[in-house]
Amino acid sequence: MRVDKWLWAARFFKTRSIASAQVDGGHVEVNGERAKAAKQLRVGDELRIRMNQYTHVVHVRGLSERRGPARDAQLLYEETAESKAERARLAEQRRLAPTPAYEEGGRPTKRDRRDMARVKRRY
Repeated sequence: MRVDKWLWAARFFKTRSIASAQVDGGHVEVNGERAKAAKQLRVGDELRIRMNQYTHVVHVRGLSERRGPARDAQLLYEETAESKAERARLAEQRRLAPTPAYEEGGRPTKRDRRDMARVKRRY
């Protein structure tokens, strides 16, 4: 089964085209190697999926040609304990981080907003 199709069926991405774009962008690794969208998955393969700041490390437990309910999609993979712990740690770290505030007072200018967006995209 294709990687992009499996990611869509397992509900990691909302559409197959988004899944394919993420795979082509290098955000998905299969067994430690960068994958292409047409890479064939097998049961037991390990996937590393980077979504925003979080990284999911999952083992393929099943294959599905169609996208079903979330309850069925969760049976297609098993996330490692280290991956869950790391995501929980990052979520807690983001929760405790101070909210960004504009120091100048008032509304930021267009230039200031572009600078903030540029910094935000890096992370």
